[in-house]
Amino acid sequence: MRSDISDWMIRGMGLALGALLIYGLVQLGIGARNVLLLLFVSILLASALEPMVGWLRQRLPIGRVGTILVVYLTFFVVMLGLAFIVLPAAVNQGQRILASLPDTIDQIREWASHLRPVALSRSITALVDSVGETFAPAPPPGTAEVVKVGTAVAEGAVFLFTMLALVFFWLIEHARLQRYTLAFLPATRRAGARRAWNEIETRLGLWVRGQLILMGSIGAAIATACALLGVPGALLLGLIAALAEAIPIIGPILGAIPAILVAATVSPELALVVAGVCLVFQLIESNVLVPMVMRNTIGISPLLVLFSLLVGGAVGGLLGAFLAVPIAASVEIVLSRLQARETPVAQDPAAIESPDEETTEGYKTSLPDAAASSK
Repeated sequence: MRSDISDWMIRGMGLALGALLIYGLVQLGIGARNVLLLLFVSILLASALEPMVGWLRQRLPIGRVGTILVVYLTFFVVMLGLAFIVLPAAVNQGQRILASLPDTIDQIREWASHLRPVALSRSITALVDSVGETFAPAPPPGTAEVVKVGTAVAEGAVFLFTMLALVFFWLIEHARLQRYTLAFLPATRRAGARRAWNEIETRLGLWVRGQLILMGSIGAAIATACALLGVPGALLLGLIAALAEAIPIIGPILGAIPAILVAATVSPELALVVAGVCLVFQLIESNVLVPMVMRNTIGISPLLVLFSLLVGGAVGGLLGAFLAVPIAASVEIVLSRLQARETPVAQDPAAIESPDEETTEGYKTSLPDAAASSK
């Protein structure tokens, strides 16, 4: 009797210690959520760069570390090219648009004053006034604002360099870190865990490259259309559309709004044309480009993608929605590894489209055979 009581006490203490450990880890994760986010983004970028590193390593006799350095050098060259070529041109276009904005607002306000009914005129006038107040010249910043901006820039620079360092060390230490982590598992489970690990990283890398393809495609399409239609600031508008494409669900709409507003500074008719062009682009993207890219990259069902976006947005806002799809893909891989693939679940006859009698009968007779074979 005492032995049974001692066993129950030991088990209870172990359960309590395990619960306390889980609680402590959860609290640690909440407190270090920014660090975990930085680590996850770094793993995403490293997974996207890994195929490039492997491709170059097969063609350059410089070893893995040298190959990673070559990839980093290429990355910095591309970033410098964007910083010194694309960004200055986009900033100049933005300054010209802002300089012409007061005259344009006056013209639109004059045009709206003649609209009927009066409620429509007042609504458009109020919208134009709010836009003018938003982009009105701000007073010179005070000391507190300058310090705040400087602090934000410094934090962004530290975040960027820390992320690049984490990506670099993850690529270098990947194999050793994987062996060290798998050593905690039983020997019979290590092969399956290694395959799941590698598949997760492959999907994460494919998702990042898929997002870059979507962003580049929409940005180039918007910039080209605006340039052909004579909309001012085509390069800037394409860059804004490309960046907004990374925002799930509402990103395409947010990316099209600046192009429509800038087109309205030329004429209302041009704004309608640009809105129609953006609508066509969004239809092509939603029905052709996104399914094709995501089917070949992330490899999960559209229902799971939508559900993960909704949950991620509810939990973490835009950032949570942005990271929801790769997290859902990783969880889906882990769950698929836990399923008994040797004994698949039989298909429900009701789910078969237009089943004939022979198919249904074949399904019913196959169930006893499947049960017998599983025994």
